[in-house]
Amino acid sequence: MRPQLIRLYFGLVALALSPGAPPAMAMELSAPTANAMAQAASPQAIAEYRRKLKEYQAARGAFEAEAGAYWASISEKRKGRNAKRRDRQTIALDDYVLTQPPVYTGPKRPVDPAPEPEEEKPPRERKAIPVIADLLQAAGEQFQFAPQRPASEMEFKRAYARVALASGLTREQAVRVYAFETGGIGNYDVQAGIEYGGRRAISTAMGYNQLLTTNSVELMAEQGHELIKELTAKAANLTGPARKAMDHKLAVLKKMVAFTRTVPDEWAAHEKLANTPQGWAVHAMVLDIDVGPLLQTHKLLTSVIFARAKGYNRPLTAAELEMMNLTGDGTGLDMVTMPQAMREQVPTSNFFQRGGYERNPVAIRHNTVAKLLAITDERMDSNSTKPGAKELAAAF
Repeated sequence: MRPQLIRLYFGLVALALSPGAPPAMAMELSAPTANAMAQAASPQAIAEYRRKLKEYQAARGAFEAEAGAYWASISEKRKGRNAKRRDRQTIALDDYVLTQPPVYTGPKRPVDPAPEPEEEKPPRERKAIPVIADLLQAAGEQFQFAPQRPASEMEFKRAYARVALASGLTREQAVRVYAFETGGIGNYDVQAGIEYGGRRAISTAMGYNQLLTTNSVELMAEQGHELIKELTAKAANLTGPARKAMDHKLAVLKKMVAFTRTVPDEWAAHEKLANTPQGWAVHAMVLDIDVGPLLQTHKLLTSVIFARAKGYNRPLTAAELEMMNLTGDGTGLDMVTMPQAMREQVPTSNFFQRGGYERNPVAIRHNTVAKLLAITDERMDSNSTKPGAKELAAAF
C-alpha cells in the first residue's frame, strides 16, 4: 500500500530555488575554540548572554506552545476527514484548518560566550545510496539476470508510450508528469541527484516517474500478476534466441514477485525489502526495456484506479495526478476532489506532518492547494518545451 507524503519532500525539491532552501546548520565549536572563548569571556558578557537566553527561551516556549496546538489541530482535522470519508459523508471547508502555521519571529538563540568544551566526534557515516552499477551487480548476484537495456533513449520512450496508452493514460498526463519529474530532459535511467551534472545520488528515485526502490518492490508485489501476464503474451509471439531470453526474464520476474510478497502489503515492510540486495535487484528492472515501461506506467495508473474506486471519474489533470504521485493516493485525492473555491482557501499545511512542512520551502511559499497546483502546472508548462519532453510527446 502506498504511503502518504513519502515522496513529497523530494518532489517539491524539484520546484524549489536555492534562495528558498533552509539555512545550513551551524557548525559545532571545536574543543580548542570553546576553551579559548571560555577564557576570554567577561562576567558582563556572560550576564548579557544569560539575559538574552532567558528572553529567547520565553519567546521560543510561547511559539512552541502555539505551534504544537496548531499541528495538533491539523492532525485532528485529518482524522475527522478520514472518518467522514469512511462514512461517505461530504467533506466541507470547516473540515480543514484554514489558518496558516505560526512562524517564529522572536529573537535568535544567543551564542554562549563561555561554552562547555565538547569532545570531538567522528563524522557521521552517510548511508550509501545505490546507483545503477549497484543495482546491476545485485541483479546479477541475486537473480543471475541483467536487464535488457534499450538500444536508444527513443526506443524506451516509444515502449513507454505504447504501454501508457494501452493502459488508459493520456499523452498529456504522461508527458507533463515526466516533464515535472525529470525537468523535461531526463533519460530512462536518470537518478535523483545525478541528473543535471550532479555527482552524488540523493535518493534511489529513477526513471521517467522517479520510482524509489520501495516503489519498485511494492509495484512488483501488487501488480506482479499483470507484469507476468504482459510478458507471457509477448513471449508467445517470439521464437528462437529471443524466446529463450524472454522465458529467462519471465522466470526471473516470477522469482522477484514471489520475493516481494514474502512480507505484508505495507510500505514499511516493502521498504525493508527494498534496502536489501534482492530489493536492489528488483529496482534494476526499471532499466529493462520490457519491464521498465510497465513499472513506470503502473506508478501513475495505480493513482488513476484509486481515484475511480473512490468514485472520482473525471479525468485527472497532469498536475492532479502528480499530486497523487508525490503525496500518496489518499492525500492526493483529498486535494484533487476539492472544489476550486476551497482550493483557494485551504492551506497546504493540512497535508503535511510538521517536520515535512517546515523542510519544504515550496509548500510554505505556495501555501494553498490552488497555489501549489498552479506552480506545478507552471513548471510542467515550462519543462514540456524541453527536448526530452518533446521526444516523449512525439513517441505517442
